[in-house]
Amino acid sequence: MHASQVPRAVAAARSAAAAVGLVADESVVLQDSNRMTLRLLPCDVVARVAPVTQQNADFEVDVVHQLDRAGAPVAALDHRAGPQVHERDGFVVTLWTYHEPLASSTLPPVGYADALQRLHAGMRAVELPSPHFLDRVASARRLVEDPDLSPLLTDADRALLGDTLRTLGRAVAEHGHEQLLHGEPHPGNVLATRQGLLFIDFETCCRGPVEFDLAHAPEEVAEHYHGVDRDLLRDCRILTLAVATAWRWDAEDQLPDGIRLGTEWLDQIRTALERRRG
Repeated sequence: MHASQVPRAVAAARSAAAAVGLVADESVVLQDSNRMTLRLLPCDVVARVAPVTQQNADFEVDVVHQLDRAGAPVAALDHRAGPQVHERDGFVVTLWTYHEPLASSTLPPVGYADALQRLHAGMRAVELPSPHFLDRVASARRLVEDPDLSPLLTDADRALLGDTLRTLGRAVAEHGHEQLLHGEPHPGNVLATRQGLLFIDFETCCRGPVEFDLAHAPEEVAEHYHGVDRDLLRDCRILTLAVATAWRWDAEDQLPDGIRLGTEWLDQIRTALERRRG
């Protein structure tokens, strides 16, 4: 979030907390990216704040509310605030339960796989219209195919990314067996708490095969997840890497060292495709 927006975002979070009777005299920034995550005190609640134009809060709240009721391993909304989305001064605010992180933040592969499998079981019971993983692939393809949006991509790299997104997107979709997914269950979206491993950040939910989710987790996790299609997982790993690589070449991408990462990931895609063909 731009520095000039921070004071207004903090004020919006405190106002949302006050609206449900929570005292929020202090705030601690936990994360600041496209949206800001704050710990509000003394009420001890987590506020997630995003510009109205850059959010999918209603969908995320509905998904997590259903998953929490089903007993899935999620960091739930704060019970005092309920499943509400607050709009304040051009921002949307949602209020979540705060979980004190464990001293050791290690995510054991067995526990990670078990938590993800239980999450997927809960998500099969969620009844909400949701995007498809191919929507994300299509967005990446539009970025790659338009030189005005990705001017630093060479012709060869543009062709490589475009072909990878097109062919592997189609190959993954042809496998079927789709369900609602987290969308990005990487370690940054998993909390190690006293209640076990809990997933956060459900605004990226989409429909697809469970292997698409597993492609975002460490490789060791898939070894403990039951019923994995190894060939499909391989294709999903290459596909998700290609999507992430496309974002690094976006002219508006603000990730530090984004071009360096994009270059490294292109090399990894080439290597993975050679192994796939071999």
